[in-house]
Parts: sequence; structure tokens; C-alpha cells
Amino acid sequence: MSTVRRTRLTIRAGDLRHARTLGRYRPVMVTHELPGAVRRGYALGGVATGSFGTVPGLLLLPYLTDRLGLAAGLAGLVVFLPKAWDVILNPIAGRISDRSTNPAGRRRPFLLSAGLALAVCFALLFAGPTSPMGLGTAWVVALFLGCATAYAFFQVPYVAMPAELTDDYEERTRLMSWRVAILALAILVSGGLSPMIRDALGPDWGYRGVGVFVGLLIAVGALGAWWGTRGVPLRDVPAPTAGLVEQLRIVARARDFRTLLLAYVLQALATAAMLAGVDYVARVLLGRPGFSSILFVCFVAPALLVTPLWQRVGQRVGKRSGFLIASLLLGGGALAALLGMRLGAGVLAAAVAIVGVGYAGTQMFPLAMLPDVAAVDAARTGENRTGVYTGVWTAAETFGMALGPFAYAGVLALGGYVSSTDGQALQPDSALTAMSLGFSVLPALLVAASLVFLLRYRLDAAAVEAAQERTTP
Repeated sequence: MSTVRRTRLTIRAGDLRHARTLGRYRPVMVTHELPGAVRRGYALGGVATGSFGTVPGLLLLPYLTDRLGLAAGLAGLVVFLPKAWDVILNPIAGRISDRSTNPAGRRRPFLLSAGLALAVCFALLFAGPTSPMGLGTAWVVALFLGCATAYAFFQVPYVAMPAELTDDYEERTRLMSWRVAILALAILVSGGLSPMIRDALGPDWGYRGVGVFVGLLIAVGALGAWWGTRGVPLRDVPAPTAGLVEQLRIVARARDFRTLLLAYVLQALATAAMLAGVDYVARVLLGRPGFSSILFVCFVAPALLVTPLWQRVGQRVGKRSGFLIASLLLGGGALAALLGMRLGAGVLAAAVAIVGVGYAGTQMFPLAMLPDVAAVDAARTGENRTGVYTGVWTAAETFGMALGPFAYAGVLALGGYVSSTDGQALQPDSALTAMSLGFSVLPALLVAASLVFLLRYRLDAAAVEAAQERTTP
């Protein structure tokens, strides 16, 4: 216990009586309250995940339609397919990290190697040729595929770590609160500054500057998470003996995991669709290019303020109830954005801020609930399938985030959006309507659908502790 600064022994009355009958005290479960430096160090990984998860969804689609001149439908496919590759790759990455015997740790080495590879690939993403269009598109596909591959081997081990850093139900919420706060700050910086960098450097160097800027952010996040979690003892649960296909079957049969995952993916799809629409709504629909950064700040900045409040909500009403409340704010704010686009920029910004408040909760709660599901499974089976759980989770999350721009691009294509190489094409009214509906009504409907699954989730603190107690010698 000397390796952790503060350690608590959780002993319940019934367990204490049982221990006395044996002539000694025998604590049932050791729960670690992590040092603040470890929480902050782990959370720095959110700089990498937040930057990569945000900027492609914000600017890659406009780069393809309004810089390379690619048709909206094809551009959506280009954004979607490389990330869809992660649906296959992420569970494999989870399996590999589960079985890793690296002396530096099961998960940490991936943070360094895959994180730096992701940073290099992203720095090159916008550095390719812009003509002919086919060559420029091929460059984007190849580099984005490289980004997606590196991201899988960074994200899966990173998300798997909380279940092994601590077995304390509440400590996981505190850990995720730090992660969401850093994640929100990373999203705010990367998403808020990237359009400004693009506009400041002009059409020739703007997107290339964005690539270098975000690549540096990713490198900082990967190095920070790797360094900040050094020397922390992880729970040592044996790697699973079953094959990957059998493990995926087991995970698919986990009811609480399945319902939580479906709710989260639908909401990831909703937020990704809104994110993809920010630049189009500001630059084309409102005719105010600089307003895209303001909208983005309104979307992300509330998370910096309300994440501690969401943590208190979770402690008071439970994680699932907190997740439900946050989801209602997310969907309601998206629907209010439809009215905001008609009443003016101020009302739209306020509606997007409501979305941001909900978004903070819909990030924190499910990420704090996922380790509970994995921990219950490990306690029940005695095998560590955390990597497989998180591999499936991140694969589905990436799929949802990739499908969001694809869905928004499909709405644009149905509306008759006109692509160009200078972003100055005159758009028909149908395209303007498509921009509006894709930014508001589509996300609201997706959030409403997610509530159907979230209401079926049943795992609470009592269930988690009971599962761990049943398997403790």
C-alpha cells in the first residue's frame, strides 16, 4: 500500500463479523483513492483524444467540399470509411493490450508509441496536394486511415486504464471528471483555434497550419498521459483465455454494456452531426465565417464550468439518472437551435450553450459507467476483458463519430449542396434548409432514440459492490 499515497480499506459490518469468527480482520475489498497528480496525468490523454475527435469532424468535410471540390456525398464517405476501419481494429487492439506483457505495463507503452504515430499522421493530413482532385483525395484517405489505425492503439488502452487504476466506484467518477474537464479544454482549444488558424493563414496554408497545430496537441497529450501514470500499480487480473470471437460474444451478451453502448453511440452520432454542421451554419447559412469559432466555444466552454456540478449530480442521484438529465439537455438544446437559427446569432449561441451543458454530462457519466461494467465482469469471471470491452466501446464510439459527418453530408447532398474549390458557390434554398435541419432536428431525434436504451440500464453502485464482494476470498 506504500505505492499509493492514500489507501482506504473498505470493511462492511457483515464482513467484519465474518472476519472475527476467523480470529482476524480480513478486509473484503481494497479501494484506492488515486493521488491528484495521477488523476491529472491520466486526464492529459484527453488532449490527444479530444483534438483528434474534434478537428476532423469540424474541418475535414469542409476541406473536401470547399477546398478539393469533392461532392458532398463522396466527401462524407471519405470522412467515414477510414474511421469505420476502427470498428474492426479497436477490439483487436483491446485484445492485444489485454495480453501485453511489456515490463513497462500492460497499457502505458501504447500511449507513447501510438500517440506519437497519431501526431505525425495528423500533421501530414492536410499537407498533401489539392489538385488534381483525385490525388488530393487519395492523400487524405491514406493519411486519415493511418490516423485511425494509430488512434485505435492509443484510445483503447487509454480508456481501459481506469478499471485497472482503481476498483473504487466513486473514484472512477472523480477520475472521469478530471478527464472530461481536460477533454473539454482540449476540444475548446483545438476546435476553437483551428478555424481561426485556417482563416488567418489563408487558403493555401491554412489547413496545413491546422494539421501541424493539432499534431502538436496530440503529441503533448500522449506524452502527458504516459508520463503522468508512471509508477502507478494496476489491478492485476489475468488475461482471458478465450479467443477474440468468443470474447466478443460474451461482451455482446452483457445487457448493461449493450444498452449503455447503444445510448452512447447514438449520442456520439448526434453530437458529431452538429459538429460537422458548425462551419456550414456559420459560414454559409449565417454568412459569418468567424462565428464558427464562437459557436464552437458555446458548445464546449460550458463543460469547463459544469463538469464538477455533474459530478455532484451523479453522487446525489446516481450515474444513470445524471446521464438521463444530461441527455435531455443535449437533445432539447439541439431542437432549440432550430429556432435560434431563425431568431438570430445570439439566440443560436444560447441554444448551443445548452447543448454544451448536456454534452459535458453525456461524456462524463457513460465514461464513468463503462469501468463499472468491465469491473463487474472481471469480478464475476476472474478474467480481464477490460480491453475487449473498451475496444468494442471505442470502435462503436469512433463509428458514431465518423457516421455523424457522413449523415450530415448526406443531408447536404439531398439538399443539393454545391461544392467548390474556393468556398464561394451560391447555394440553393434547399441546401440552406438541409444545413439547418442537419444541425438541429437530426441530432435531437438521435438523442431521443438513445433514451430508449438508456432507460434499460440497471447497473448501480450496490450492484457493482455486490459483484465484487461475491468474488473476494
